[in-house]
Amino acid sequence: MTAPAPAAVSQGHPQRWLILGVICLAQLTVLLDNTILNVAIPSLTSELGAATSDIQWMINAYSLVQSGLLLTAGSAADRYGRKKMLAAGLVLFGAGSLVAGLADSTAQLIAARAGMGVGGALLMTTTLAVAMQIFAPGEQPRAIGIWAAVNSLGFATGPLLGGFMLNHFWWGAIFLINLPVAALALVAVVILVPESKNPRGDRPDLLGALLSTIGMAALVFAIISGPEHGWTSGRVLVPAAVAVAVLGAFAYWESRIPYPMLDMHFFRDRRFTGAVAGAVLITFGMGGSLFLLTQHMQFVLGYGPLEAGLRTAPLALMIVTLNFTGVAAKWSTRLGTPLSIGLGMAVMAAGLLSIATLTGHGYPGTLLGLVLIGAGAAVASPAMAHAIMSAIPPEKAGVGAGINGTVAEFGQGLGVAVLGAVLNARFAAGIAVAAVSLPGALAEAGSAAERTRITDAFASGLESSQLVGAVAVLLGGVVAGLLLRRAERVAPQG
Repeated sequence: MTAPAPAAVSQGHPQRWLILGVICLAQLTVLLDNTILNVAIPSLTSELGAATSDIQWMINAYSLVQSGLLLTAGSAADRYGRKKMLAAGLVLFGAGSLVAGLADSTAQLIAARAGMGVGGALLMTTTLAVAMQIFAPGEQPRAIGIWAAVNSLGFATGPLLGGFMLNHFWWGAIFLINLPVAALALVAVVILVPESKNPRGDRPDLLGALLSTIGMAALVFAIISGPEHGWTSGRVLVPAAVAVAVLGAFAYWESRIPYPMLDMHFFRDRRFTGAVAGAVLITFGMGGSLFLLTQHMQFVLGYGPLEAGLRTAPLALMIVTLNFTGVAAKWSTRLGTPLSIGLGMAVMAAGLLSIATLTGHGYPGTLLGLVLIGAGAAVASPAMAHAIMSAIPPEKAGVGAGINGTVAEFGQGLGVAVLGAVLNARFAAGIAVAAVSLPGALAEAGSAAERTRITDAFASGLESSQLVGAVAVLLGGVVAGLLLRRAERVAPQG
């Protein structure tokens, strides 16, 4: 099968909800590995003798390869078939998980994580693209809401699952658990998922694929290197300069060729640019803020990884509940896309503000913030994903999914880097020592009063970073809502 006939698209695939469950299962395996490795760092350090640089590459090899290949993977899915690429992604991800679980050296584990990143890029793009193909336009918002809820579920349950596995098995089990899930998803994909691809079969844009991969990988590497090495260090400035030059060349090339991988005319659509701007800032605020909040729970409040994961779970539970019950989709339909995004991100900003101002008074203030963030994200995130995908021709659904994934990776990485820099600057000023980590400062503290002063300084830095995140999310809601509202007014005239 190629692209479904118009009648099939208008009615949706007969087994669309079962197929959605299959592709969400495939998606979940990728999302779990975005966070599950973090809880295994102590075990890897002791059992493999991994140095700090090795640990960094174990984590970053996966995200660098995945983020660099998202656009290329989406384009390949459109050209060669989304079902084929979905199955290939599951095979590569499963093979990488097997090698990672049995690795006996840091080099093997890093290489396996990079291979898992290739499979992850194929899965991240094809799952959303398939969902857009099998659902009628009227059901797409709810389907994307469920897809987005699975994203949040994977993000939240990664540390929980990792902590549970490490309490009962050796560290390799956190990778081997992917094998039965990937195998089950692969069988279901082969049996149930229909094939679809771009019927035009555009020529492959090999140079565009190379430029986008190098440019995005360099950009993400610069962002994740900034907090540790300093924003003016060569380790940041060199890859940043490479990213600017290569992505500039990519944009120029794509605007000149007749068969671009990414049609630059998409950015003239206010609906598309508004959704992209909002998506960057929503992941900027939420990803960065939750990363820092988890540190606060572990280093300041003394929770273990499993306990910290349980206390951040209400955010994901709120998203899952509102999207699986269809409540978020009903509100989005009733409010319209611009107002849904603006209101959802305003509620998220209120949640970040609650965490910034009430965390010092105990967990209830944090719980309130997490619930508000979850409620806002449940409405805003699917609306933005749907706005991005619906602004792109159906035959380019894979590229649209690649853009959506790239935006999320970029926003989250930028949020962790920038909000982390705000926290570190405020923390360093509070303890009057430059470039020292919280664990290091606590280890050098000579008295209980000194430890209290250090933790208070960290809490003050957390407050500042969460306030910056709240402003960014609120600004994103305003910008995205205005651009989308303007696009809706222009569309009928056009």
